Amino acid sequence: MRILVLHGVNLNMFGRRDPTHYGTITLAQIDSALETLATELGVMVECFQTNHEGEMVDRIHKTLDEDIQAVVINAGAWTHYSRAIAEALAILKIPVVEVHMSNVHARESFRHDSVLSSVCTGSICGFGPASYLLGLRAARNAVIYMNK
Repeated sequence: MRILVLHGVNLNMFGRRDPTHYGTITLAQIDSALETLATELGVMVECFQTNHEGEMVDRIHKTLDEDIQAVVINAGAWTHYSRAIAEALAILKIPVVEVHMSNVHARESFRHDSVLSSVCTGSICGFGPASYLLGLRAARNAVIYMNK
């Protein structure tokens, strides 16, 4: 099973950006933890980060021609306004799990709304870096459930 993890805008700044909400862990450390968990779960994980919305859309489109069974996405700020990313995700016929390190519902009001949630299988937020690990587990379980 192959699962794609997508990291959006500014997430390459984890470890340097707002440690109150995101801690001091880096994106490389998150990716490493995902790879370790993927090995434990018997799945393969590919991680991709971009600060360019069109590149994110292109990466989602590319998924259609690959043997990817699920997507985990933290779109960062795009979560709240990118109809382009939402429409690209809607094309996929595989589980998509939205994740956020901080509890977006306990933060500024603009963060309470996600234009992606309606096209995702589910959402996980508020557990710091573990949100990604929970998202990977959820994506794997969604694939298993779909294939029963």
